[in-house]
Amino acid sequence: MCVYLLCYSHRNKQHASMKPVAPGTVIFHRHRGYGVVTAVNLLTGWIAARFGSESRTLDLNLSSDEIQHADGEPILFRRQPPDRMPHARLMAMMRELHRAGYQRLYLYSWPKPSGLHWRWQLFTGTRNWMQRPWREGWYGSGADYNFNPVMGWGDAPTAGAAELASNLAAFDPQGMANALGRDEDHTEWFETACELLLPNYAFSLSTDGVDSMQTDSVPIIAVRQGLPAYGGPALSWPPGWQRMWRHTPAAQRSRLEMNG
Repeated sequence: MCVYLLCYSHRNKQHASMKPVAPGTVIFHRHRGYGVVTAVNLLTGWIAARFGSESRTLDLNLSSDEIQHADGEPILFRRQPPDRMPHARLMAMMRELHRAGYQRLYLYSWPKPSGLHWRWQLFTGTRNWMQRPWREGWYGSGADYNFNPVMGWGDAPTAGAAELASNLAAFDPQGMANALGRDEDHTEWFETACELLLPNYAFSLSTDGVDSMQTDSVPIIAVRQGLPAYGGPALSWPPGWQRMWRHTPAAQRSRLEMNG
């Protein structure tokens, strides 16, 4: 599995280096000389590398060990914490697709049982929050994204909203065709969500506490560490969400939560 790491160059600190640091990348270390990266940890900025004929690997920190690319370009681990989950990038991509007429595209996100990461799923066609069609490459988890920050449809870690949309269309044109059509209620709600939350926050359609439904707003999550708790205006539940739970028997609700 290829793992990518976004790094900053000393030569131009205003722009991110477009060179990936991944297993197999040739690097230069001031004391060890040329070596090859064998592993990368996106969250911490540590890499493992093998130099010369040495059989063991050496752990190096991209923030302090002055590691360079083979051509001499310095590598510095990004100062800003990386995104722990892709939800904000997915929202930005969906916003562009909605504006292009692909309004029958939806994002369902919910926490893993551990509460440490959030899963995500894109689906198309009928807006049914519980009976969602599963397609290969259209779902994932923040737990995987930590170490391999790609969605899985041929995209790059640096891909913007337009490029993500183009990659998804090339990966699964039939799935994208299902998203073509109008859903004005959801598109308006989603546009509001993007205005309120991006680029640092995303929504979670958690089913915790659905029996009471005492809150009129969806849970808001930060997409990276170090961000304060969301303090902006409340975001209502998406169209059809509350009505769906009010008309779902308790036993069926329990099964749906487990399957979600």
